Amino acid sequence: MVVVNTTNHGGPNAHLVDALAAADPSGRLQAALAAGTRADPRLAEALVARCAVEPDFYVRDMLTWALCRLPAEITVPSLVHELGSDTAQARSQALHTLSKIGDRLAWPAVSALLHDEHDEVARSAWRAAVALVPPGDEAVLASDLVTELGRGDRQMQLSLSRALVGLGDTVLPVLDAAGTSPDPRTRAHAEATKQLCHDPDSGFTVSLEMAKRVVVVGPDT
Repeated sequence: MVVVNTTNHGGPNAHLVDALAAADPSGRLQAALAAGTRADPRLAEALVARCAVEPDFYVRDMLTWALCRLPAEITVPSLVHELGSDTAQARSQALHTLSKIGDRLAWPAVSALLHDEHDEVARSAWRAAVALVPPGDEAVLASDLVTELGRGDRQMQLSLSRALVGLGDTVLPVLDAAGTSPDPRTRAHAEATKQLCHDPDSGFTVSLEMAKRVVVVGPDT
C-alpha cells in the first residue's frame, strides 16, 4: 500500500485537510473541490479517510472526483486497502471511486465483495465489477451475480438488474437458467431482468410485478 503523508500540520495542505472535516457541509464541499483542483498527491490519504465518514452525498461525490484527479498508482492501493475496512461506508465509497478510476488492478479485491452482507456495499460492488471486469470474463461475472437474484427490495433488485444488463448479451443464457430456479423471487427477478435487457427503457417495477404474477398464478391466468 502506498502511504502519502498529509498529517503534517505545518505543510501547505494543513488548512485544507482541516476544512474537509468542517461542521458545515458546504465548507466541506468547497474543501473537496479545492483538493481536486489542487490535485496534490499528498492529499490522497486525507481524501480516502474522509470518504469513510462523510455523511453528505454531494461531498462524497466531490471527494471521489478529487481522488480521480490524482495518480492511480497512489489512489488505487489505498482504496483497495479500504475494501477490507469494518466500516460499510468505507467499503462502499472505495468501490464507487475505484469504478470511476477504472484501473483493473483492483478487480480481484472488488470481485470479493459481490456478496457483501451490507446491501449498499454489495450494490457498489456490482456496479464496480461491471466497470472493471477483465475482457472475456463477463460470463463468469454474470454467473456469479445471478446468485444474488431476488435479494432485497425493489431498488436493490433494480441495481442488480442494471449491473447484469451492463454485461450485454452474455447474460441472457445465465438468466434463462435462473428462470428455472425453484425460488419464485429468483425466477421473477430473472424474468424482469430479461425484459430490461430487451428494452432498457421499460419500467422495471411493472416488469417485476408482472413476472411475480406469472410465477404465482401462471402465464394464462
